[in-house]
Amino acid sequence: MTSLLPRPAPPRSQAVQRTADSADAGRTAIRLRWRSTAAVTLASLVGVLAFGWPFLSGVRGGGEAVAHASDAPWVFLLILPLVLVVVLAELADGLLDAKTVAMLGVLAGCGAALRTFGGDVTGASPVFFLLMPAGRALGRGFGFTLGVLTLFGSALITGGVGPWLPFQMIAAGWVGFGAGCLPRLRRFAGRWPEIAMLSAYGALAGLVYGAVMDLWFWPFQTTGLAPGIAYDPAADAATNLSHFAAFYLATSLGFDVPRAVANAVLVAVAGGPVLAAIRRAARRAAFGSGPARGIPRTPTGDPTGSAADGEERVRPWTCR
Repeated sequence: MTSLLPRPAPPRSQAVQRTADSADAGRTAIRLRWRSTAAVTLASLVGVLAFGWPFLSGVRGGGEAVAHASDAPWVFLLILPLVLVVVLAELADGLLDAKTVAMLGVLAGCGAALRTFGGDVTGASPVFFLLMPAGRALGRGFGFTLGVLTLFGSALITGGVGPWLPFQMIAAGWVGFGAGCLPRLRRFAGRWPEIAMLSAYGALAGLVYGAVMDLWFWPFQTTGLAPGIAYDPAADAATNLSHFAAFYLATSLGFDVPRAVANAVLVAVAGGPVLAAIRRAARRAAFGSGPARGIPRTPTGDPTGSAADGEERVRPWTCR
């Protein structure tokens, strides 16, 4: 008689979780449509020009104290409005709502507060920790916007406002954008391959961020530098590239390695729970809510079945 009885259905929470996890790889909160793509591209172009104009103009001397002292405010006034354009463009397209803006503000505030736990002497700082899981889970546009706002907020909290700030903002935006560009790992199951990839990216991003940030003052820094590591406006590009590599190895690598190690360790230890929490919060916020293809709706309008027992309703986002 017991063999004729129907088998009990698995708990709905497990089915909901499997359905939600299967759609995580294609979700993005801020989708880069043409207007937001133009804003991100223009902000990045402004950043590239800001980093690179000293090499084109042949500027020399002055030191770090006066590096970009005259143009940094203009770079800041260009970058921050362009980042706001990304948000406003998605609001205008109906792809962004108050829930997404609230999540952006919460993550930016948490990331800014984490900077107070960093060590300015060693270079290790957890300020970049949330950028990588958030960019991975919520997309390139979200990661770029979060990176810029996180460094802006952290500078206000720690008093780190100076001519270097707009360069830190754009470099951190690139870190968050890069996290959203990582592949989906279709051939690998489970969360550990994703965390391993994100941890390796965090280590690489820590080193690249430090090298890029050296460019904001290196052309101006001539006093006290040996000719083999100083910028020479009369030399060709290959010579200056070798000089910069020697400068980075001699002065900055020891400062950037702790940052890279801290990024990798934080992501390896806490990246999984944080990534799951961000995705869970995004599911409950139902960004880009609407019927998911391949998931039938019930008469009540709930794609996962009745929610009378308190289970959350899942509405996967539209894929990128």
